[in-house]
Amino acid sequence: MNFRRRQFIGSGMAFALCPSTGIAQRRVTNPGQQRGVVTPEQFGAKGDGVTNDTTAFAEMTDFVNQRRGGTIAFRRTTYIVARQAPPPSFAYENIMDFRGCNKGLTILGNGARIRCAGGLRYGTFDLSSGQPTNHPLPYYIRDDVVFPYYAMIIVENCDGPVEISDLELDGNLTELIIGGPFGDTGWQIPAYGIFLLNNTGSEQLSRVYTHHHALDGILINGVVAREAGTALTQVICEYNGRQGCSVVGGCNYSFTDCQFSHTGRAGLSSAPGAGVDIEAEERIIRNLTFSRCLFSNNAGVGMVADSGDTEAANFADCRFIGTTAWSAWPRKPRFRFDRCEFIGSIVSTFGDPDPDRAAQFHDCVFHDDPRLSPTGEVYTTWPIADLYEHENVLLNRCRFDLIANGALPWSVHAIYRDCTMSQVATRQAYPRGTYIGVNRIDGNVDLYGSAILGDLTLNGRLVPRTN
Repeated sequence: MNFRRRQFIGSGMAFALCPSTGIAQRRVTNPGQQRGVVTPEQFGAKGDGVTNDTTAFAEMTDFVNQRRGGTIAFRRTTYIVARQAPPPSFAYENIMDFRGCNKGLTILGNGARIRCAGGLRYGTFDLSSGQPTNHPLPYYIRDDVVFPYYAMIIVENCDGPVEISDLELDGNLTELIIGGPFGDTGWQIPAYGIFLLNNTGSEQLSRVYTHHHALDGILINGVVAREAGTALTQVICEYNGRQGCSVVGGCNYSFTDCQFSHTGRAGLSSAPGAGVDIEAEERIIRNLTFSRCLFSNNAGVGMVADSGDTEAANFADCRFIGTTAWSAWPRKPRFRFDRCEFIGSIVSTFGDPDPDRAAQFHDCVFHDDPRLSPTGEVYTTWPIADLYEHENVLLNRCRFDLIANGALPWSVHAIYRDCTMSQVATRQAYPRGTYIGVNRIDGNVDLYGSAILGDLTLNGRLVPRTN
């Protein structure tokens, strides 16, 4: 076994990827198909759902890396991976760590399931006894941190195109031995499904199911100036510990028919606990699109964009369901929502003196109906849209249909154009702002200070326009 010792860096990612040390390099077997498709079975993998195939996967990866790329094909079966050294080391072993694949990398899952072995440790532990520790947070002493794998698939510094399709990555979170927390809050410790890092070529993920990882289903840290893009299609990220998907840098990302749900709902939850976290760390983030995506029942926010230099994201025909937290938190410039549906409150919309930079909602619908929630819960502790005093947030042809205990938006400087709003709850709402076009409101509202520049019907009566 070739276990890799843990090493950390002080900025960016909390843990650095590093080569193995102290143990001889792996033997790379020539499978006799250097120009053809590579399979893990050629390196000794059993794929029987019982045998641990980590070593075979790692040798297969080394073979591909030495050739600067290639095509890997799996069988439609279950492969068991991930392994830790015995105490007092608990070092983890690489699974698939692809680097510098300038000729392109294609991973054909063919319906395979890659599952983390049960009984491995994750968290902080007394390395001599193997017992969990419980340090008060924040805690950053790294010597007693243990995890089963950094990521099941790492693709790093590749110039050629990367394609991953028809694959299930199962982190088996419920069968891990959980130790103490680490970081500022929760368990900020690696255990990703897929990690895409510094790739300048195109990246395509199709029909990938990545779930029950102790940290994130997918982590993307891209190159800012690249011309190529990353496309995720029919990717499902659910029941992960911290995030369904984290985007921490780069540009040109598109997500189509994807699901980011149930983060923090499998027994381990770390902040932010989002479906998708768009958080620029060391690099800016630009140009994201989400089409027909679902963000549902996450312990944290369905979609959050709050930190770093992020700008320009478009959401079309997406659905956001907040059961115990906000459905969306778009506090970055030039975020646009078209024909989206929000079940549960949104908060922290970006406002700006420049209307083009402020958040915009076009033809969106806002609900508080418990029947639209997978759990019957809807987060309406706050108004359905807490727009605060943010300037020029635009709601264009939007409909607020509140039939339970939700209240209409709280706003001061929002712009309402051709909107229909109704609530049945008796608590007072404050959808103040500028009204243009034709609007209708039914419910207990206070519009003090609003500018009525168009037709506004309030509880059946036309409100006089302001001078």
